[in-house]
Order: sequence, then structure tokens, then C-alpha cells
Amino acid sequence: MSNHPSYGRVFLTFARNSLVRDMTFRANFVIECVSSLSWVLMNLGFYVLIFRYTPMIGKGTGWGQYQFFIFLATTLLVTSLVQTFFMPNAEEFSELIRRGDLDFALLKPIDTQFLISLHRVNWSSLANFAFGLLLLGFSLYQLAYWPSLWQWVSYPIYLACGVAIMYSLMISMAAVSVWMGRNQSLYNFWFYITNFSRYPMEIYRGAWGDPLRWTFTFVIPVLIVVNVPARLMVKPLEARTLAAFAVVYTVMSLAFSRWVFSRALRSYRSASS
Repeated sequence: MSNHPSYGRVFLTFARNSLVRDMTFRANFVIECVSSLSWVLMNLGFYVLIFRYTPMIGKGTGWGQYQFFIFLATTLLVTSLVQTFFMPNAEEFSELIRRGDLDFALLKPIDTQFLISLHRVNWSSLANFAFGLLLLGFSLYQLAYWPSLWQWVSYPIYLACGVAIMYSLMISMAAVSVWMGRNQSLYNFWFYITNFSRYPMEIYRGAWGDPLRWTFTFVIPVLIVVNVPARLMVKPLEARTLAAFAVVYTVMSLAFSRWVFSRALRSYRSASS
């Protein structure tokens, strides 16, 4: 028999243990779901108010109210998956180093990056995922638009690409803890960077907008995260070139984050040394 662990079964064990832990404190789980949905509803209300005064986000962009709500739904789907599976683990990485618990992770007979990235699942964040699906369906209904089979197949694929790019950025920043210690300021920087992904790239125009769009598409590809799957659903013909970039940048981002994480572990000095 092989001594290599089954990563699928290990992840399912992590997910089950996290669910049991969350259900032990059900009131807290419900409160987290309600508070997260409250934040989403406040943002949705803000955009509903905006569309009372303008027909679209950005003149001539084509992002009318329900087209933009599809974009917003895509944002919710991507961010909720990141917050469910990766964010709580990345946030904890610097604490593992500070407490010396990273030593125990390194001794496990399993890939350290896999263990660090997925050992905890925040199930309450999936409330936003469910709301995102409802908003997506409602927006398509209001537009009286039914996507083609190709769009339905490609949409989850590019959602996964977006999640992978966000994960790559997050785990790379978490790995910097090896060199810098506690890095709360880096997580603040992560939130600032990812804020650019929350809006269609057409709004970044002019003397300031064009450099921002270029930087956050080709250098730090956060604009690809939501724009590609949302465009595939709303205006698929305009998304095909960008979709090819998304696949390339997903592979590059994962490879780069793996390199940073591995390099950081080689620099790590055990707490017992």
C-alpha cells in the first residue's frame, strides 16, 4: 500500500471537522451568516440607489443595473469561496510562526502548503455564495436572458480561475510572514488591492485610470478575477481574448505563489533551534 495521503480524503476530514466545530456553537454560526448577509444587502442597497440616478456604471460601458448585478453576483461567488476555504488559514499563518506551531505542520507527512491552506473551513461564508447564486438568477430573469450551454460551462471554470488567482495572491502575502513576522499590514494591503476587482474595468479610464487598468490586469491580475466570468455571462464576445489571458495568468499565479511559499519555508528557522 502507498504511504502517500489521499488529499481528497484529508480535505473532506478538514471540512467535516470544521463543520462539527461550527455546529457546536450554532448561535454564533447563525450570527456570522446574518452579519455577512447584512453587509451584502447594504452594498446591494447602495447600488440600487445609484441606479435610480444613472442608467449604467460608466457612460457607454454597457453595465446597466442588472448587468452590473451579474457582476456583483460574480464578485460574491469568488470572494465567498476565498473566505470559506483560504482566508482563515492565511490569516493564521503568521500566528503559527509566532507560536512555533509551524514546526508541527512541517513534520506532517503531507504537503505543507496544502495543510496550511485548507486545514480550516469557514462554512458561514457560504451564505454569501448562496446569495450570489440567487442574485445571478434574479438578474438573468430580469434581463430575460438565458445563457448558452458554452456560457454555463465556462462560467464556473473561470470562477475557479478567479479563486485561484486570489488564493495565489493571499498565500504569497501570508508566506512573507516567515521574513517579516506578524503581517497584519500586508493583509490590509491585500484588501486594498482586491478592491480594484470589484468594478468593471471600463471605469478605469483617463490619465489615472488607464495605468491602473494596465497594472491590475497584467502585473497584479486582480481585474481578471471577476471581469472575465462576468463578461462571459453578460457579453461573451468581448470576453474571449481576456479569457485566454485568465488561463495563462492563473497558471502563472499558482506557480509564483508556490515558488514564494517554498522559498519562505526554506528560510524558516524552527522555534526550537
